[in-house]
Amino acid sequence: MTSNALPEAPPKATWRDYVTLTKPKVISLLLLTTVGAMFIAAKGFPGLVPLIGVLIGGYMSAGAAGVYNMIYDRDIDVRMKRTAKRPTVTSVIPVKNALIFAITLTVLSFVIITATSNVLAALLSWAGIAFYVIIYTMWLKRATWQNIVIGGAAGAIPPLVGWAAVTGDLSLLAWCLFSLIFVWTPVHFWALALMIKDDYKAVGIPMAPAVIGERATVIQMVFYAVLTIVLTVIPFALNEFSIVYFVAALALNVLLAMRVLSLYRVVQAGEAISRATALPLYKYSMLYLALLFLAMSLDRAFFV
Repeated sequence: MTSNALPEAPPKATWRDYVTLTKPKVISLLLLTTVGAMFIAAKGFPGLVPLIGVLIGGYMSAGAAGVYNMIYDRDIDVRMKRTAKRPTVTSVIPVKNALIFAITLTVLSFVIITATSNVLAALLSWAGIAFYVIIYTMWLKRATWQNIVIGGAAGAIPPLVGWAAVTGDLSLLAWCLFSLIFVWTPVHFWALALMIKDDYKAVGIPMAPAVIGERATVIQMVFYAVLTIVLTVIPFALNEFSIVYFVAALALNVLLAMRVLSLYRVVQAGEAISRATALPLYKYSMLYLALLFLAMSLDRAFFV
């Protein structure tokens, strides 16, 4: 006996579903580095109007990139446990509606950032969208295990946005902040990739652990951790920060080195890296960046 029942329609989308599309957990760290750069550039409070404008416009810009990413990656998201319940996968939000939402966020972000700061900051925010969506999501992510290394430039653009919003230009220190996040990204993201390497491998995404192996990935992480540490020292050597910042950075760097070396010892012993082994570095890498930018902001405001 055949059933004449119609297939159930997906539940109606709520505002929470649209917020989910913007990847708010990812955006929180991006906004922190953006706002941190504003305080660093201003050597204190950057002003209420530009601060609020960059917070709102920056969220919209980064959120738009997240929406475009979810639209394009539907075919692989549906096959990964971590992403299988995204609104674009479950059809809670149809692709057409998600695209309209992304375009709206893109336009509004430019208008708000321009109105509250300047065009350069707004253009840089758009550059972040373009790099993340076109260069990383549509090209590098599925093409090479170096995807997150090159694609990390997208996540390094927010400090440039914050700096430009305050000063209207980009100084050497601004590019130091960009470079710092650029070389920090592989350490952070590959710690995550080590935990879910099987998921990436199953859907054909060439993340480093699944392509070159855990040992080679960890050796790469050691290399990028060293570069990260060096780049935290360069601004101090350029007299942009005081000894107070240097001491804070030193403490943070020691803990980072210890976390990375713990993974190195595991692979050197020929053991597989478990989720429990990689998780401490993944969590600390986020705290590390947040505290580093906080130390920079406070140092510029009170000690330089």
